[in-house]
Amino acid sequence: MISKRIIPCLDVKDGRVVKGINFEGLGDVNDPVKLASYYSSAGADELVFYDITASAEGRKLFTDILTKTAETVFIPLTVGGGINSIADFDRVLKCGADKVSVNSGAIRNPSLIEQAAKRYGDQCVVISADVKRVNGQYTVFAKGGRENTDMEAVEWIRRCVGNGAGEVVLNSIDTDGVKNGFDLPMLDAVQQAVDVPVIASGGAGCIADFVTLFQKLPRIDAGLAASIFHFGEVRIHDLKLALRDAGINVRL
Repeated sequence: MISKRIIPCLDVKDGRVVKGINFEGLGDVNDPVKLASYYSSAGADELVFYDITASAEGRKLFTDILTKTAETVFIPLTVGGGINSIADFDRVLKCGADKVSVNSGAIRNPSLIEQAAKRYGDQCVVISADVKRVNGQYTVFAKGGRENTDMEAVEWIRRCVGNGAGEVVLNSIDTDGVKNGFDLPMLDAVQQAVDVPVIASGGAGCIADFVTLFQKLPRIDAGLAASIFHFGEVRIHDLKLALRDAGINVRL
């Protein structure tokens, strides 16, 4: 049985890790290099690094901070933010990323995923979808949740996987930072539509939320969270012990 992965997320703005609610009201948390080093030694299975304002500000990802972060971790590192071209893929991979996450760049240029998958392999390409309910429809948002694309999310994600994305990070804007649990209906709709690993993001508030996620949706591959780990509300080792006690396979 494949182990479920626990993945902390570093949302980086102006060189600092930040966190908000529903993608708004961002507050300062910590230094990304220090946090990455901590998580690498604390039992995290992977780490996600998002330069969350790169796309909205129309600039490239801050590679100096990324390089320092990559040098401190010994677990797989996924990097996203301002990824608009194959050159951007190449740049962040050379900085130490293992996988590259694309969102707004793929919305602007859907062929980017296919190009990257052919060059670097499906396992390197992650589609990160920021999704919110709009008039009862799962809708894709771009530029860090600021721009409504009017695209239906499940079909968009299915298309991206068909073009070569080897993994999906589903970020529910509706539950982000609210800490009332993962968005199970949205996750279920996506996991039924694709045959690649799906990572749940948005809404974790306690250990029980992860237990519920993997028990209710056993095909979900990983749980991603930020603030509950950043502020010490949940320790990764304690979380994994609780998951193991609940019969869920994790790497301790």
